[in-house]
Amino acid sequence: MDARIVGWGHTPFGVHKDKTLEDLIQDAAAEAIELAGLVPADIDAIWLGHFNAGMVPDAFASSLVLGLDDGLRFKPAARVENACASGSAAIFAARDAIRAGSARRVLVIGAEKMTELDTKGVTKALACASYSQEENGVSFPQIFGRIAAGYFQKYGDVSEALARIAVKNHQNALANPLAQMQRDVSFEFCNSVSDKNPMIAPPLRLTDCSLISDGAAALVMVADDMIEEFDRAVGFRGAAQVNDVLPMSQRDMTELTAARYAFARAYHQAGVTVRDIDLAELHDCFTIAELMIYEAMGLATPGKGADRIADGTVMRDGALPVNLSGGLKAKGHPVGATGVSMHVMAVRQVTGTAGDMQKKDASLACVFNMGGSGVANYCSILEAVR
Repeated sequence: MDARIVGWGHTPFGVHKDKTLEDLIQDAAAEAIELAGLVPADIDAIWLGHFNAGMVPDAFASSLVLGLDDGLRFKPAARVENACASGSAAIFAARDAIRAGSARRVLVIGAEKMTELDTKGVTKALACASYSQEENGVSFPQIFGRIAAGYFQKYGDVSEALARIAVKNHQNALANPLAQMQRDVSFEFCNSVSDKNPMIAPPLRLTDCSLISDGAAALVMVADDMIEEFDRAVGFRGAAQVNDVLPMSQRDMTELTAARYAFARAYHQAGVTVRDIDLAELHDCFTIAELMIYEAMGLATPGKGADRIADGTVMRDGALPVNLSGGLKAKGHPVGATGVSMHVMAVRQVTGTAGDMQKKDASLACVFNMGGSGVANYCSILEAVR
């Protein structure tokens, strides 16, 4: 028994002053249930991916979706947290329930409302995902600035490649009506330090950093013996979770080692290599992360990730386009929603329902969602099965 994705929903990402966390959760859930052709009472169990860390007062959010419809009342619901990979953690937990036979129709939601705090407050909240005994007071831009600085020292300055990644993802977001920042930016702007593009955490500039966002995304998954009841279904050809130790001091931060293991295990399950993947949604919380993930997934050897942006492999018309949705960089990064959002975007690609984002004849999609500084790593290989 395995899970099949049969419904999906996704709010616009951005600043939602008129929406509460509860509103966002219910909006995404309602769309996913309706697309699946179900009613809320059909759902057996619910998982919510949500980080929070004080960004909103709703610390007990697992039952917020129940207010959508009386048919959801008395259903089991649980919140799952694994930093920026909370959404994928919820998906994997729900899938496990179906595989174990304890549920047959499940609802997964990822949600975050970040803009109730100012930038300083959000930065402090996100820092809770680091190792407090050694990294206390260090923001995530500073953490990835350190990672980038170490990578530059070992392999050379790749600032131009990082700027090109930012440009690529902004251009891709122009085709995504749900993206937070639908704005074309030039290479010259991204590759320069200016009043509008300041250095945030050397060597990372503002354009190397993802966005502070509100939003939610949702999936409906069912047991695979039920897919004849649905118009479309997407399966997990491979899926792997790999966690690493939390302290950065105990890891080589010039590579994403646990990410490499996650990709390798997912490829092995799926019986594929990176050459078989048609497109990928990768965790570009910072541009240096996307570049290093190219290496972790086998697109490039260590220190050569910049080659894949230079030769066009990861571009929209390349052999393996990356972040056709705009990625976290331009689509937005509402932390708990991100993993579910990435799966929704990949599902839409393999079902041919991605609109202007669509890659022609896409049949195999890879999703990689990462929590913390390469600590929680989730890789899914998705394909349409109906």
